[in-house]
Amino acid sequence: MTSLSAIAGLSPANLWQRFYEISQIPRPSKKEERITAHFEQLFTSLGIPFSKDTVGNLVARVPASKGYENAPIVVLQGHSDMVCEKNRGTEHDFDHDPIYLVREGEWIGAKGTTLGADNGIGVASALALLNDPSAVHGPLEILITIDEETGLTGANQISSDLLKGKYLLNLDSEEDGIFYIGCAGGLDSTGAFKTETMAAPESGYSAFSLRVAGLKGGHSGGDIHLGRANGIKLLARTLHALLPLSPYLYDIQGGSKRNAIPREAEVLLLAPDANLEEARQVVARCEQAFKNEFKATDSSVNLVLDPAEKPAVVYTPAFSDKIVKTLLGLPHGVVRMSTDLEDLVETSTNLATITSNADSIVIGTNQRSSVDSAKQYIASSVAAVFQLAGATVARGDGYPGWQPNMQSRLLSICRKVATELYGKEPEIKAIHAGLECGILGGKYPGLDMISFGPTITGAHSPDERVHIPAVEKFYDLLKRVLYALATEKS
Repeated sequence: MTSLSAIAGLSPANLWQRFYEISQIPRPSKKEERITAHFEQLFTSLGIPFSKDTVGNLVARVPASKGYENAPIVVLQGHSDMVCEKNRGTEHDFDHDPIYLVREGEWIGAKGTTLGADNGIGVASALALLNDPSAVHGPLEILITIDEETGLTGANQISSDLLKGKYLLNLDSEEDGIFYIGCAGGLDSTGAFKTETMAAPESGYSAFSLRVAGLKGGHSGGDIHLGRANGIKLLARTLHALLPLSPYLYDIQGGSKRNAIPREAEVLLLAPDANLEEARQVVARCEQAFKNEFKATDSSVNLVLDPAEKPAVVYTPAFSDKIVKTLLGLPHGVVRMSTDLEDLVETSTNLATITSNADSIVIGTNQRSSVDSAKQYIASSVAAVFQLAGATVARGDGYPGWQPNMQSRLLSICRKVATELYGKEPEIKAIHAGLECGILGGKYPGLDMISFGPTITGAHSPDERVHIPAVEKFYDLLKRVLYALATEKS
């Protein structure tokens, strides 16, 4: 089966074709030039005017269906970049290789990598309207932002004169049948340590790589409440159990993205030959403990101890102790649930990455909250752990949350359309993940916004899949909402 054959016969055909085309063009965050060029070429071929701001955000101005030229302008918004994650052992270069689509029953996934349905499906749905004669709408602005996945920087830097729209439909949600009217704000906090090293012992020690693997990971906003294991945390716990055996550590790595729960972590370990068997037993006990703790969420967790090449230098015992205890002390997970909306995470923090080189170790974290003061509080808590350990702390500017507006005219229209279409009221929610609506609302005061999309599971991990029936349902809803907005009476 080829990647194209995975979408053969799917409906709506024009949407799936657009998604296939998007999936064939590499689009890591901060490297969106090729996908942006593809969109520009598409708009040019269809005679649709477009403009681009200084950072690369693109807006196409789609004429209204005949007779609806005076309807309010509606912005259809998505982002062009994708999270690039792959399974260990998968050969894939996200800078050059296309995504290989795979169909499994009612789902489309990818072969060993993230799929990019976040947010490729949303963008594809907007582009599908361009050659859909059944779509009736007023004037449209298709806004495709860049670099959403690494801090929403495209939206943060968007030109204030790029949009004219009255309504904005954000097409970046991942649960069928739900309208989102609010989201969390977020910021990144990092702690950097200057490494303290010594010459590796010449004899009496054997070198191993110790790796945590088999975890599900997931989105640090949408999945943080599921209690999934954090690879960096499990590695720190294992190392803490090993420290009494006096190993030497070097080259610790874990996680890859600020907004992904780390699925793997690894360290180079020099274990005393006299304690090798005991070290193996400690690792085995830790693995069994983790399997028991996370049997409902990460039953495939495993600790892999493989022979490795001995390094020339290692971390000093005092420095290793400091790093391990810092990782143990850093908070991770849900901090507080909302008291306003049921089952909504209000505040959380993600221990996201650890990277090392000869000179430094940098630990990356991400904080989210729908309440700005709570976001600042948990970021200060993370910074305090870093500072107590002697790290240099850096904090990003972050991005604002999006406050729900239950009196929204757009919400009223969308709710009416969905109720008539499905015979029941849609769910109205806020989301703990970050959406660009908070930023865009600040840039364009008065912009009435809502977010919806089809069911996508496993976002930000190689388990990412999109539900085929939900895509058709979502596209039908999108067209009906656009028709309602084109014919609304003020």
